[in-house]
Amino acid sequence: MQAMRLMRGAASLGFRFAKKEREKTIRHLSWAFENKVPDEIEKMAKSVFLHFAMAAVDAIRMPLILKEGINNYVSCDRQDILDRHLNENRGAIILTGHIGNWEMLGAWMANNGYPLKVVGTSAYDPRLDEMIVGGRNMAGYTNIARGKGTREIIRHLRDKGFLGILIDQDTKVEGVFVNFFNRPAHTAVGPVVLSQKTGVPIVPAFVYMTPDYKYKIDVAEPLQLVEMDDKDKEMIRNTQICSDEYQRIISRYPTQWVWMHERWKKQPKDV
Repeated sequence: MQAMRLMRGAASLGFRFAKKEREKTIRHLSWAFENKVPDEIEKMAKSVFLHFAMAAVDAIRMPLILKEGINNYVSCDRQDILDRHLNENRGAIILTGHIGNWEMLGAWMANNGYPLKVVGTSAYDPRLDEMIVGGRNMAGYTNIARGKGTREIIRHLRDKGFLGILIDQDTKVEGVFVNFFNRPAHTAVGPVVLSQKTGVPIVPAFVYMTPDYKYKIDVAEPLQLVEMDDKDKEMIRNTQICSDEYQRIISRYPTQWVWMHERWKKQPKDV
């Protein structure tokens, strides 16, 4: 609990002195929640900083959490959906995002018998990237650097494995523009392409922090992708279905998502 108190103080300082991150968080929250007044938005923004400070504590404590048993810290609603895919030897593309504490989701899945690999963008600092990848390996699952492991990804899915993908950030990958909180957002098409190519379903699974500072995983039924004669429109529609899942969970836990990220930086006029 002492670590939590320290991180609360760090979050308060971060909100006060990290001007650019604070301004981006407030601006993006204002865009997404136009019905809220400035005081409400600022309160939400402070909670965002606090949440990720506390999540950082758990990231540091991951070895201890694993030693004591991940199930003492993380529970799962509708785990039967994951079990169904595991028992039927089907595998799944796990659609998740930068909400709650996504590393907890990976650790929980790996330590509960789900053969998991995740696709992740390499960190800008090689030392940070090494730390992140090492943490994932320690937790029992494998990191595949985005853009560098296509064959491994396809092979893993065809071997009925579980593949975690996060597409809730604006990254330099193939994507289309879909609606996200009433604004165009460039969104990766990777999960849709992989699902269509391999026949493996996309299963949304997001993890959020509960009031007792533990975590719960929200699993949904596989997304029902559509087929259309116009393949470009089909790709946009199916990617929109993925984006809608992000908006659904973020709307439920709005102070647990990375609002400081420039999610709407790229716009149609820029492409």
